[in-house]
Amino acid sequence: MSTLKITDLHVSVNTETGPKPILNGINLEINSNETHAIMGPNGSGKSTLAYSLAGHPKYQVTSGSVTLDGEDVLEMSVDERAKAGLFLAMQYPVEVPGVTVTNFLRSAKTAIDGEAPKLRNWTKDLKSAMENLRVDPEFASRNVNEGFSGGEKKRHEILQMEMLKPKFSVLDETDSGLDVDALRIVSEGINRVRESTDVGVLLITHYTRILSYIKPDHVHVIIKGKVAEEGGPELAERLENEGYDRFLQASV
Repeated sequence: MSTLKITDLHVSVNTETGPKPILNGINLEINSNETHAIMGPNGSGKSTLAYSLAGHPKYQVTSGSVTLDGEDVLEMSVDERAKAGLFLAMQYPVEVPGVTVTNFLRSAKTAIDGEAPKLRNWTKDLKSAMENLRVDPEFASRNVNEGFSGGEKKRHEILQMEMLKPKFSVLDETDSGLDVDALRIVSEGINRVRESTDVGVLLITHYTRILSYIKPDHVHVIIKGKVAEEGGPELAERLENEGYDRFLQASV
């Protein structure tokens, strides 16, 4: 079993007027085979947490620690974090002109594993994953995210997750911009990876609709950069009925 542990994490973001504190002491522990939903209103620090874990240079960790199986994640470069087993599905995936999906995925898998996957097995697995995500076979020869619809970009993020098989997947608002059908297909993809591997999932969202498809083991509500409440799936149901007003009023 693997463990991702976040202890008293404080993070600031660089702005034109100087550093601005965003996270104010986050504590989380995620184990293999667990799904943790991170919820909260816009501007609460959810995406800051995701990018800080991935090593985005815009976000500066001012104190606290992050460890993966006891290893100091914050001392790792971005590529070292990926090799250690961290994966980030971005809220706004970027275009990579000139690099096809199939070359991108195989290069990433080779870099993470230290050796190229056997071509016959890789091709078979990639074809199967694409079929499950309802994407056209031509998708593999297109440039990464170039001209992709919002739904295609999110499906590609889950395709990466399925092919790279990380220890921990941080999914930053994967549900944003998806229609009902795309949400169901993407959610099915996430559930397939959960069922076939030991992946731990950190599912970031401010809507509860994706949790109708992906059942979390734990729910954490972040308000103004702090965990305001924690619970099980029943907490997400309460948020669906009540929203975040009671947290926002309490933090004033």
